Amino acid sequence: MKRIEGMNALLALAPILLAVCVSARAQLPTPLNVEACKACHGPSGVSLNPTIPNLAGQKPAYLESQLKAFHSKERKNDLMNAIAAQLNYADMHALAAFWSSLPAVPSDADGKAPVSAAIHSRMAFPENFPEGFTVYQNVIEDGVMTKRYANAVAWEAARAGRKLPNGSVILQASYQVQHDAAGKEIAGAVQSYSGMELRNNWGKDIPLLLRNENWDYALFAADGKRRDELNQAQCLACHKPRESDNYIFTMKQLRETSARPRGSA
Repeated sequence: MKRIEGMNALLALAPILLAVCVSARAQLPTPLNVEACKACHGPSGVSLNPTIPNLAGQKPAYLESQLKAFHSKERKNDLMNAIAAQLNYADMHALAAFWSSLPAVPSDADGKAPVSAAIHSRMAFPENFPEGFTVYQNVIEDGVMTKRYANAVAWEAARAGRKLPNGSVILQASYQVQHDAAGKEIAGAVQSYSGMELRNNWGKDIPLLLRNENWDYALFAADGKRRDELNQAQCLACHKPRESDNYIFTMKQLRETSARPRGSA
């Protein structure tokens, strides 16, 4: 009888204990860098992208160990290596505890789809392209010709050895390779474009771990229509380690080409 009474007492306390646990979880301080995680993993730690894991409800020791592995590059992933490199161990511990504290609720458990925190591009396809742009690199690989262009603002700054200023645009165009009458490989039909543009204040609302000063990134179809399904958080993370090169992977080629006399090979 006493055992039954004791069990009844515990059952009576269960709602109170649950409320205390939920309250304690809700009061966990939000880490400084959590907004950067949300851009890919979702505001509640539940990802809309099937290739990106959920963070909510994972064991804290597991999350922390993965961040440390990315930090040391023991685990390879260009995006996460760049993010984790900016964190110290205290940051990793706080982030792991925060995401672990959130409920691992299936996306449709409450009848609502998870919310996206994707970072969408504001870059528009340049008017009258390629007018006003100069090719600084031309690469042919696997039947695709890739030409990289810089607008006049970026070109002149690179030629003068200055940091690229507001208004700079870098555009990459992919063309199907064709051959002329002499058999030389030339650019055929355009397949797609990708680009990056620097504008004042574009970076102010982007989380610090992802921010590339004020650069924005975009993908465009062959007709110049922007592909708004892109979450540029991945572009930002990938380019983040290139800060010393204006966040441009081919900055060396741009400097070298722009420094040559016009018309030289």
